[in-house]
Amino acid sequence: MSVFTPVSEAELSDWLRAYTLGPLRELKGILAGIDNSNFFVTTEGDRSGNWPDQTRFVLTLFENLKAEQLPYNLELMEFLSQQGLPSPAPIRDRNGQYLGELNGKPAALVVRLEGDWTERPNVAQCAQVGGLLARMHLAGQAYPQQRENTHGNAWRIRTAIAVSRFLTPAEQGLMENEVALQATFDRSELPTGAIHADLFRDNILFVGDTVSGVIDFYFACTDLLLYDVAITVNDWCMGHDYRFDTARLQAFLQHYHATRPFTAAEAEAWPMMLRAAALRFWLSRLYDYFLPRPAEMNQPKDPRHFHRILAQHVRETPPLPV
Repeated sequence: MSVFTPVSEAELSDWLRAYTLGPLRELKGILAGIDNSNFFVTTEGDRSGNWPDQTRFVLTLFENLKAEQLPYNLELMEFLSQQGLPSPAPIRDRNGQYLGELNGKPAALVVRLEGDWTERPNVAQCAQVGGLLARMHLAGQAYPQQRENTHGNAWRIRTAIAVSRFLTPAEQGLMENEVALQATFDRSELPTGAIHADLFRDNILFVGDTVSGVIDFYFACTDLLLYDVAITVNDWCMGHDYRFDTARLQAFLQHYHATRPFTAAEAEAWPMMLRAAALRFWLSRLYDYFLPRPAEMNQPKDPRHFHRILAQHVRETPPLPV
């Protein structure tokens, strides 16, 4: 992610003494995303430690989340890993703690998983992700911790007010209407559980067409499973004309449905969930584009992408297969 808090090799070498991972070999900032400071870390390894063959990690400094909020995310990653899902396990230090502090920010190390993300997913890869997300949702419903989605109704209202001065009258009208609709939409009959909430293409790793890893669980929360599906297909299955690629969407939804069947209530709510997912990232990208935080490495994403997706969803949405 964008690096807001720099870390030097000397600072990290000192911090790593709390772990049994061996001396630092390489530190490299990661330029992607917009919320935390992430780094690739390579160590020499330590045969006396708990991870004797592991030398490649991801270091995250949390820019917004407080230390008391992070057990939900880190323990969810550990929980899913223990269920056989390709989630990166957090690394515990010599005292058994997986959360420390580095340069004034909460910090954690996780295993760096093999594989690469794809910019242009094919039908087979979308099918893989659909099935994987369903398995994650089924496992996540047994996760005992709860955490409210911080990007809910209050956040939508607050963010819409903050960015409204940067919008055209037509954009303001669309945003105000969607924020109002989402505030009154009845979600009470929809299944909930632990969701990823940010399962974009750069958060899934592949070896060939096989998923090898799911990363960046730091927006994870307890919310509607269907909302997580909508967030994911809005990125994985979208065509260049801001309409869904039918083959990719069908493959994704059919493989998801085969593992966790959609309910009748979810089928009815599907259009509104697609709009909620598009609105969430239109708002956040508007805020990050026009009101950015200082960062050493930063590439804010174009908010117009999700504005166009939302506008298309308002015009028409494909049905959910049930």
